[in-house]
This record gives sequence, C-alpha cells and structure tokens, in this order.
Amino acid sequence: MPASAPFWAKAARSSLFEPEGPMSALDMPVRSALSAQTKGLGFGLAAVAIWAAYLAFARAGVNAGQSPVDFVFLRFVTAGAIMLLWLLRNGIRDLGGVGWRRGAALAFFAGPMFIALGVGGYSFAPLAHGAVVQPSALTLGAMAASWLIFGERPPRERALGVAIILGGLALIAAGKGGAELPGAWRGDVLFVVAGLFWVGFTVLLRKWKIGGIPATAAVAVISALVVLPGFVVTQSFDRLAALPLQTLLTQIVVQGLLSGVLAVIAYGKAVEHLGASKAALFPALVPAAALIVGVPVTGEMPAPAEWLGAIMATAGLAVAMGVVRVGSRI
Repeated sequence: MPASAPFWAKAARSSLFEPEGPMSALDMPVRSALSAQTKGLGFGLAAVAIWAAYLAFARAGVNAGQSPVDFVFLRFVTAGAIMLLWLLRNGIRDLGGVGWRRGAALAFFAGPMFIALGVGGYSFAPLAHGAVVQPSALTLGAMAASWLIFGERPPRERALGVAIILGGLALIAAGKGGAELPGAWRGDVLFVVAGLFWVGFTVLLRKWKIGGIPATAAVAVISALVVLPGFVVTQSFDRLAALPLQTLLTQIVVQGLLSGVLAVIAYGKAVEHLGASKAALFPALVPAAALIVGVPVTGEMPAPAEWLGAIMATAGLAVAMGVVRVGSRI
C-alpha cells in the first residue's frame, strides 16, 4: 500500500489481513469489542433459556412423582457419560487440560453440593424465597468478587441494572405468594450459600481461564463419579422405572444434555467473553424466563405481578449489559 494512503485505510488493512499480530487495547477495533459483547450475550441468554426449561421440566417431574435426588442422578450421570467421550479424545489423564485438582474444585462449587444446597433450601423456606435469595446472592456476590479479586469496579449502569433485576425478582416472589414457614431463615441461608457456590465456580473459570467445554467435562465427570455409586447404594430406581418412556427420555435430555452439558458450556463461554461480573447477571434472569417456559410445560399462568417482574428483570439485564444507556456515563 502506498505511503500516502490515509490512516484509516492502513488500519483497515491491518485489522482485516493481519489479525494474528500483537494489538493493544487502544488499537482493538470497535467491531471486535462489539462481537465479544454480542457473543457473550448470546451464550448467556442460551444458558438462561436452558435453565428455565430445566426448572419447568423439574416442576413437571415432581408432579409426576420424581424426587430431587432423581434429577441430580439424571443430570450428572447423563452429562458425565457424554463428556467422558470428549475427555477420552482430549486427554483424560489431565482431565482435558484442566487438571484433576482444579477439576475437583470446579465440581465442588458447581456439582452435586450446589444442587443439594439449592434444593435443600426449600425444605425450610417457601418457593418465593428461593426465587429471590439465591439469584440475588449470586449476582451481588459475583459483583463483589470481581471488584475485590479482579479489580473490576462496577460502573453506574451495571449497578443500576442489578437493582432493577433484584426489583423484578422481588415482584416475582410477591406474585408467587405463599405462607411463611417457621424457621424459613434456615432455607434462606442455604440459598445464599448456594448462590455463593456458583460465584466460586464463576470466579475460578475467570481466574484459571478455563474454557466452557473443558470446565463442563471436569464438573460432569467428577460429579458422576460421586453421584452414581451414591445413588446405587442409597436410592432405588423404582421411581425412574415407573415413568413413561417418553417422559423419562425427555427428562434425560433436559436434565442431562441441556442443563448438565450445553447450559454449563454456554455459561462458561459467557464468562470468557464478558467476564465474571457480567456473566453472573444471567442466572438472575432464570426465574423470569422460567415463568414463560412454564406456561406450555406446566400449564401455570403467571400472575400480573410476576409478568411485571419478568419485564423488569429483562430490562435490568439490558441496562446492566450496556444494551440500553441510562443517563450520562461517569
């Protein structure tokens, strides 16, 4: 290109034909940054949709006579079998490059213990508490952890978006109603701990720079090694055997393939593209999305307050992600 070529032409040539060269943050094309934001948003929303389906089908499964333990079994054993095939091709000795120690840490935070804490909270507290406390603890915990560990101080737009999301969750909980249970604070504590467990998983993904697929393989396979023998020793297959074949296959696909594999991969990709603080906003949107998915799956029609809460939570996500600008920037 001639030396007299304008600067913008040189920049265009460099960005289009020499992508592998070193590039500073100031030289990064705007299109690249927008692409990362768009990809992260897409992966995060995909995870939300799958988790919403997981909740709706879990509710339908409980109505059909399944136990929460059955869901843990279907999720991790199915996901473990699928991701074991990936590990056999990509190095099971070092757990696909993750390492067994790091894999055990990821499985500790996102494996059976996380599910047990979330489900166990409902033994003491009503459903409305779980719809607010756990996602609130997750979102606020991730924001605090990102600030303290990675130095990512949340901008005003994100803080405002989080406040709108939490307001939407409160409306969803109000719409669900339900009588207060004695000792409900015990369930709230379990919900908070469950939310912080997922914060730990999110922070480790960011800190160790582990991709979505290797992280999913590590969590699924290690969790299956724990869940399978535990289920065989302490539980019975009678409940699962009594289900119609179509219902059982649907639960295997939703709990194992979608929720246990694809959703975790999508969430890991969201962390990779957006960072821990932004990615942690997506689980807070799950209760709102579950209301919509639950209409055709369970036949439950949300109350007006729940619809308003879902709209608020969605708007809050848009504000927190910077999709919608509110006021002037700091």
